[in-house]
Amino acid sequence: MMQFYKNGFRGGNPDIQEAAPNRRNRGINEPLPEKVDVLISGTGPAGLCLAAQLSQFPGISTMIIERMPSNIIKGKADGINTRSMEMFQAFGFADKVKRETYWVNQTAFWMPDPKNPAHIKRVGRVQDVADDSSEMPHILINQARLHELFLEVMKNSPSRLEPDYSWEVQGLTIDHTADDHPVTVTLKDSSGVNWGATRTVRANYVVGCDGAHSSVRKAIGGELHGDAAHQAWGVMDILANTDFPDVRQKCLISSANEGNVLILPREGGYVFRMYVELDKLRPDEKAAQRKFTQEDMIAAANRIIKPYSLDVKEVVWWSIYDIGHSITDRFDDVPEGVDRNPRVFTAGDACHTHSPKAGQGMNVSMQDTFNLGWKLIHVLQGRANASLLRSYSKERLTEAKRLVETDHAWSRVMSAPTTQAERDGTEEPRIIRQFKENLEFTGGTAVKYDASYLFASNKYQDLAKGEEIGRRFHSAPVVRLSDAKQMQLGHVAEADARWRIYAFAGDTDNSNAGSTIHKLADWLETNSNSPIVKYTRKGEDIDAVIDFRAVFQQTFDQLAYENMPSLLKPKTGKLGLQDHEKVFCVDHKGLGDIFEMRGIQRDKGCMIVVRPDQYVANVLPLDGYEELSAYFSEILRWKIDRWKKIKVQLIWLPTHLQHNFSNMHRWLHQCMRKIGLG
Repeated sequence: MMQFYKNGFRGGNPDIQEAAPNRRNRGINEPLPEKVDVLISGTGPAGLCLAAQLSQFPGISTMIIERMPSNIIKGKADGINTRSMEMFQAFGFADKVKRETYWVNQTAFWMPDPKNPAHIKRVGRVQDVADDSSEMPHILINQARLHELFLEVMKNSPSRLEPDYSWEVQGLTIDHTADDHPVTVTLKDSSGVNWGATRTVRANYVVGCDGAHSSVRKAIGGELHGDAAHQAWGVMDILANTDFPDVRQKCLISSANEGNVLILPREGGYVFRMYVELDKLRPDEKAAQRKFTQEDMIAAANRIIKPYSLDVKEVVWWSIYDIGHSITDRFDDVPEGVDRNPRVFTAGDACHTHSPKAGQGMNVSMQDTFNLGWKLIHVLQGRANASLLRSYSKERLTEAKRLVETDHAWSRVMSAPTTQAERDGTEEPRIIRQFKENLEFTGGTAVKYDASYLFASNKYQDLAKGEEIGRRFHSAPVVRLSDAKQMQLGHVAEADARWRIYAFAGDTDNSNAGSTIHKLADWLETNSNSPIVKYTRKGEDIDAVIDFRAVFQQTFDQLAYENMPSLLKPKTGKLGLQDHEKVFCVDHKGLGDIFEMRGIQRDKGCMIVVRPDQYVANVLPLDGYEELSAYFSEILRWKIDRWKKIKVQLIWLPTHLQHNFSNMHRWLHQCMRKIGLG
């Protein structure tokens, strides 16, 4: 998918982009920056996902810190759902992940054998990923390896971004009257060569991805609220021999009296993870107080999986935890009822925690910052009002609440004893029923954002019933016209903060001049009300902000590529080279018809507007020009160069003239702040 000769030929690894001249100098003796646009605390999946996005924009100065001296090497989370894999495609490493990892295809369920309740028996298998729920698999991967993949994206970016290890947030203050770097962050060297030393960095925005004990959350007065299940669990990655037949499948095992086990095979063919239920805890007791050992986990696992046994050869990693579910009241620094734009955000475990057994923690954390990233980029590039950032907490808090509620119910089901009817086989076990009901949730595709100015009404939803506004854009097979390549349409979207408009042609539409697609493309390219004309700045590629593509119903050999409108064959990059990868047609080679699969009306066609984080924002008829213009006018800014010039000229007037113009200047400054120009 990469178009790596856009700005001229270059040899070597195509993933390594040309370094920006203004990139930060790095080295052990180099000082920390005094000012940054965005400071990220924490190099877990949430922090790295955000940093990877921001690293593609060298005009945005980004700093990511981590209190540990280096990246982790083993343990922690492992499950990656299909929605996260779709996101990895946008970063360019989904294929690498698919090659290296374990694919979860089936989930097996084991329960007490009615004839011998002391022994377990397989009672069913369920397909783990429903057909056509996603083109991506559900996979298991070492979290440390995932970190490496994000770090590689950052290091290969124009900004050559790398974490500053051994630094942690000690505190922060926000000057709400200041426009320029209003957040002052005090950093402490927690494990480096300057151990104990403090440094001050000023930032425009701070994002706390620093875990359940987040210093950033505490600094803005955030608290985690929730409850605990008072149940101790152990988790271990092991190399072991066993006569248990489903050890290379994901398994949920419930014994009659000894508790439960969750088996998750890992990448590499030999390692597997076991979540093992241990003892109940008193209301005032924590799992750490019980001093459980790895031997306790192994013994408990052997009791639960009888008549089978487990011969552990090596424990790669292990941990003990107690189940808790908690969430903060807000994901930014703006208290309820206060009218101002946020400057500090939290993401991932810093604002929501839950059990690991639903496999959602790492996934939801990354979705938090995938949501926040493009919004920060828009605001810092001056493409959107700073009020856009208010939508982050609103959108993600709602989803986090749904996560916690669902995970709470799932934890109760997993820990509940089986009924006699379940053991007798006279009713389907609750755990299987709940698992089937949760498939969309565990795949990460159940997210549906509530109505707001970022999501249009469902007025035209019937034009594309399978691409629901508020849900992620559901990809489907197409054939690229220029080279007849079979591919997924959704895979054209990169993590580049661009909007997408997919135009699906009606059944009579074709490549000829005067067609509906031609008219739409011509309007988008030339009309003063077109969002592409309005929001593309001088010197930028025509698709720098909004990427327009078209899908036709004819086969690739029935369309005349040479007759396609110029917007679908734009000349971009430093050399003005023509882009040949924006026109597609229905896949007639057997993989599926996108119009049929996604409920797109063949006679009329439609436009589908997709946000930079891959969520469907609007569905419109192909001639819905004014409605398209009106939608983007609520989000994106007009060209502002002239306004910036006015501001600079006023600021640099001689002092005695500044005094005469003070009232005018103050009024203009206030107006500019209101529209996000200040």
